[in-house]
Amino acid sequence: MTDFSTIYKLSLVAVICFIQACSSSCPVLECWFVQEKTGRGGGLTAATSQEKALLHIRTNAYSNPAKSQHDPSDINPERIYFITDEGASLCHRSLNPPRGSVEKPRCEMNPFLPQPSTLKWVAPLTDSALSPMYLQADWFSTAIQGLNKELAASTIMRAPTATKEQDVILSVTSKTVSVQSRLGETALLDCGFWVDPSSPLSGSGFAVEWRYQFRGNGRLVLAYDGKTDRLADTQEEGATLDFDGLHEKGNASLILQEAKVHHSGMYICTVYLPYLVAQVAVELDIVEPPSLSIHPSPLPLAVPGQTVSVQCEASGFAPLSLELSWEFKGADGKSRPLGSGSVTGHRQAWDGTYSQSTRLELDTTKLDLGRGGELICVAGHVGGTQQASVTLNVIGFSTPSIEDSMAMVGVALVLYGLIKFVSWTFTGSGSDEAVQQDKKDK
Repeated sequence: MTDFSTIYKLSLVAVICFIQACSSSCPVLECWFVQEKTGRGGGLTAATSQEKALLHIRTNAYSNPAKSQHDPSDINPERIYFITDEGASLCHRSLNPPRGSVEKPRCEMNPFLPQPSTLKWVAPLTDSALSPMYLQADWFSTAIQGLNKELAASTIMRAPTATKEQDVILSVTSKTVSVQSRLGETALLDCGFWVDPSSPLSGSGFAVEWRYQFRGNGRLVLAYDGKTDRLADTQEEGATLDFDGLHEKGNASLILQEAKVHHSGMYICTVYLPYLVAQVAVELDIVEPPSLSIHPSPLPLAVPGQTVSVQCEASGFAPLSLELSWEFKGADGKSRPLGSGSVTGHRQAWDGTYSQSTRLELDTTKLDLGRGGELICVAGHVGGTQQASVTLNVIGFSTPSIEDSMAMVGVALVLYGLIKFVSWTFTGSGSDEAVQQDKKDK
């Protein structure tokens, strides 16, 4: 019994270790190796070539896997690399799809040339203007995007000349490739970086830059020189960083303290080391659902044959795309569509939000509205479907209800009483005049 218990415990430990190993395993990435072709000049755009490559990712240099027998046969052995990523930036689950999955992460690999930057918030990193011996190696960069936009990663890797063993020196990642924020809320754009602590470049400072890009227009949002602990002169109002987290954990996330419509667009997080640079892009969408109002409200009483005009106003929404429609919900609880009505063009307010309206002409002669019901305005928007309603009452319906019948009986009784009272009044007055005339004659 004791032996069985021991075997059971050992098996359980083995299963747990296996699950943990599988969940934390680093992927084998299929990548495109892209480089410029040599021998073409004359000021023309350089032609490029691309080859399939395979990246075996590991978290330490001591695990040196042999070439897998499952490596695709169409990949040149010269393009099979073993990447040591001690920061485990490339071991994210979105880069390791299930076996047989059709969808795969996107990856591009390029040769990289280390060089100093001329930007004023980066230049202090290379004041000496002397390139260290450390730079004399083969350098590569990768741009990777995981499945379902769960990860964007950019790495700079170093390999001793003519070897396939590469070490990640700088990695920049974002786990919020696409961000949505409500108007006026705080928007957080994730960006983090890791530097190989054994690299001679790790102790020479860093710089972080955030830029905005939208439809060809760009601007500098924020730039920070980590070596001198200074922000650049140009800084967008309300944009900041967690400076403690930046220095302690490499948290370069951008914080927009009050999101506005003009903040929608693409943001590029760039991290600089001496001679090295890597960047990721994050998309921000400001999404604000519309507020609806119906005019007039309440609606006047309608009679059969009358055309009822009603307008629905949608205001304060972003982005622009909006679908307006009408529905009628009768007394029986059933709804039916009435179409979109006459939709106006959009208008933009001072804060960048939009407004739009629709007008409905409700012809009671063509529509069977019964005694009325609920008229509903529906606005379909990426921020959520919104509704507003108003009550429509139709009087003089051909088949009166019990309430109408009782009201009609009441009105008839009142009219009958009034007629009797008038008749009695005139009759009584005539009799008094006749009596007085008889007295005079006598």
